[in-house]
Amino acid sequence: MPPFHKRKHLTCMMNIVQRRGLTRRILVVLGIVCTMGASTRAQEASSRAESPAVEKVTSTDAPASAVDIDVSWGKLPKRILHDQKDIWLFPVQLAKGHYWAPTLITVGGTAGLIVADPHVMPYFRSHSGNLDDINDVFDGPITSAAIVVVPVTILIGGYIKHDPYAVKTGLLSAEAYADSAIVDLAIKAVTRRKRPSDVAPGAPFNDTFFSGGKSPFKGSSFPSGHAAGAFSVATVIARRYGSRHRWVPWVAYGAASAISFSRVTTSAHFPSDVFLGAVLGYTITRFEVLRPH
Repeated sequence: MPPFHKRKHLTCMMNIVQRRGLTRRILVVLGIVCTMGASTRAQEASSRAESPAVEKVTSTDAPASAVDIDVSWGKLPKRILHDQKDIWLFPVQLAKGHYWAPTLITVGGTAGLIVADPHVMPYFRSHSGNLDDINDVFDGPITSAAIVVVPVTILIGGYIKHDPYAVKTGLLSAEAYADSAIVDLAIKAVTRRKRPSDVAPGAPFNDTFFSGGKSPFKGSSFPSGHAAGAFSVATVIARRYGSRHRWVPWVAYGAASAISFSRVTTSAHFPSDVFLGAVLGYTITRFEVLRPH
């Protein structure tokens, strides 16, 4: 082969090699791009596949604290005992410097109302005739039955509809009611406060503590068991169904407030009795019963 043809052939071979090298580089770049694109699409597909599950978890109507509560008929007695232990050991938390602000607010509010009780109750005694219609609706036995019937209805409805969340709500209401009732009766047994209805007509409402009947079930007024029970049940219902229906807390706490206030208008309790009972019912339920053990 002549030298000219050799050089021409060599030049052609180099061009082919260069083009092939360029082609390989292009293919490598395209391969990287395709790989990155495939990976991106895979991640997007994976995220789309996972998003319904995440949405399903995050869109649940029930608060996580309520969903995680493990309660059943068999565990209910143990839970109540655990609650009572925490409640009566609460002074230990105060000694460690915890919860002083809410405690001082509760004690201060109760003390202020105790001072105001003798000045407030004469008004309700003198206007009792104007409140007969309201008092008939919020009679003691009627309100007691209402406090019990609501959670029992939720519990039975949960069994009928096979709704474990409703069943737990009913059981937690029973736990909250029992916890608040135990504390309420213990304080009643110590204070033995005379009820407003037991004060003689025309007599002052002073010196009512430690002068009531010896039985905490009848003669003792401080605090109000109705208020404690009403707010304990209302707090369970409001906390567990409030995120699902925003009107539920308004109705629950509104009904509890009406029941509690009726204890003053019927001269069954002083305002301080109702205030402390409501605080006990709410705080015991909110921070003990509804707290996962």
